Amino acid sequence: MITAVVLITAEADKIPEAAQAIAELDSVSEVYSVAGNCDLIAVVRVAHHDQLADVIADSVSKTPGVSATETYIAFRTYSRHDLEAAFSLGLDD
Repeated sequence: MITAVVLITAEADKIPEAAQAIAELDSVSEVYSVAGNCDLIAVVRVAHHDQLADVIADSVSKTPGVSATETYIAFRTYSRHDLEAAFSLGLDD
């Protein structure tokens, strides 16, 4: 499983609509409205690296109200929740 954290800058008057539209995309597990240098943070989880382009470049960045994205790809997961979910699905290295 490949996890990407996407920082999203959106038009101020379209943040709620953009967040909802992004949350409904396949492979987007969570969307947070945040304070700071960006407006939204989305967590994207895909099985294959090339799927990131489909989700982020072709969908998230083209969502109405989104003006910019910055993506961080996770190398390792240290969350107990993610590790337990992987083991329950039978995934291994």
